[in-house]
Order: sequence, then C-alpha cells, then structure tokens
Amino acid sequence: MNQRSFRLAAATGCALLVATLAPAYAGSANASSSAAGRVTAPLVGVMDIPWLNGPVVVAHRGASQVAPENTLAAVDAADRQGFKWVENDVQQTRDGKLVVMHDPTLTRTTNARRVFPQRAPWRVQDFTAAEIARLDAGSWFGKRFARERVPTLAEFLRRMEDHDLRLLLEIKNPQLYPGIEARIVKELSGAGWLDRGHVRRRLVVQSFSASSVRTVHRLVPGVRTGFLGNPPLNALASYTRYVDQINPQLSKVDAQYVSAVHRLRGVHGRRMEVFAWDVPLRNYARIASAYGFDGVIV
Repeated sequence: MNQRSFRLAAATGCALLVATLAPAYAGSANASSSAAGRVTAPLVGVMDIPWLNGPVVVAHRGASQVAPENTLAAVDAADRQGFKWVENDVQQTRDGKLVVMHDPTLTRTTNARRVFPQRAPWRVQDFTAAEIARLDAGSWFGKRFARERVPTLAEFLRRMEDHDLRLLLEIKNPQLYPGIEARIVKELSGAGWLDRGHVRRRLVVQSFSASSVRTVHRLVPGVRTGFLGNPPLNALASYTRYVDQINPQLSKVDAQYVSAVHRLRGVHGRRMEVFAWDVPLRNYARIASAYGFDGVIV
C-alpha cells in the first residue's frame, strides 16, 4: 500500500487503528526501576494524550506481503509503503536472549534443518542467539532476501527507531519462557522505548496470555496493553483492570461484540478499543467501518 492509498482510505472516514499510547499518572522524565522491580515509565495525565490524526493500519510482521516476515527487510518495506505501525512477535532463546520470530520452531522461515540437521524439532527455545544468528531467514521468501537474518529484539527496535515507526509488540508463547516479560521490559527500557514519547504514542504490548499481559501492566503501568482473543461478553469487565484493548481475529467477532467492548473503559480510563487481525488488506476500510474496529492488523 502506498501513500496515495492511505490518503484515499483516510477520506472514507472509517475507524481504523488509532493507536495513541497509554495515559499515565505520575513519573519522571526517564524510566526508572523501583526496589520491587517495577519499571515506572514517564506518565502523563489522561487528558494530555493527543489522538493521532487520520486512520492508519498495522503491518502484520512488517510488510510481510513483499518481504520475509519479522525481518529488518520487512520493517524497511513497511516504511517504504507508508505504514506507521508494525506488529512483531518476540520469543526467547536458550541463553535468554530475545529474538523476533513468530513460530515456536525455526523450520518454516529459516534453513535450520540444513544448518542443524540433528537438532529436531528445531524449537526456538533450544537454540542460542548465536546459533539463530547463523540462519538464513529470507531465502524461503525470495532469493534476493538470502542474507536476511532473524533479528534480535534490540536490532528490531533500532531499525524501527531509524524509520520513526510505532510498534505493536506481541509476546509469543510466554508460557515457554518464564520471566520473559521482565526481559522485554528491560530491553525496551535500555533501547529508550519507555521514555515519554514512546510510551505516549509509539508502543502497545499484547499477548494471547492474560497472565503475561497482567505482568506487563504490573511492571510498566503506563504502557498500553492488549489481549489477543475474544473473551466471552460476561468476562469482558475483568479485563479492564489491566488492558486497554481486546484484539480478536476478524472471524471470531461481530459488530455487537465490538460495541460491548466499547461500552467499557480500559485500565487507563479510556474507552476500550478493538484491533482486529487477519483483516484482508484489499477490504480493510470497508470491514473496519462495518464492524466499528478501532484498528486493523493487515
């Protein structure tokens, strides 16, 4: 999608992803850690949050239609195509490093079978970061991407910063990696992504695990968070204690469900939002309008 396409979509007035970041309540100019291990991001008053102008969409795993998913090339492509938000997936290596990878195994998007033929089933958690760095993460998509590697979270954050992009970060399979939330928070803080500007407008953390999202909110209460899934209507209110968004698969919800979410206020006092995923790029504006979505991940 190019810039002209975005301008045309904006003219429709459809409600798409308007991902301003969480309000906060008090804090210093820089993120800091308390004795309890809680990272306190710089927080501002609820009414200080400036809503972004115009609708945008989120590039799922980067511009993954034109570059290998979750790579730096996909970030570059998202920027060239005019996206302002990029979604990625974070997992942990055997030696406790954070890498950007969607699947629990390395086989679909790398040459792990060839490089490490005796290491079946080639799970991310069974390899060190140095071993994963040896893999080709681009050839499966096209020969011109043969030099692409699996990026670390730190590398990914730097490339996002280079392009001034905003990040929808998914904690993938957190049950496999006890303590991964604290490691992610530490990485974000060290990269400058928990300062005032990032926390206000450039970062959302989500997961399919409610426990993982609760942990992130406890560690960094100012950061916007989302739960991936579609909780039953009678359970929605319980999520307002630690999330700002309910982010379901398109096929699992209808307009009535979205309205029910919108009637609630999230953990930071604003109307709960709904960012749908698996939304086809060619129909995203019409779908967002029909369902009332606040955001779409295409």
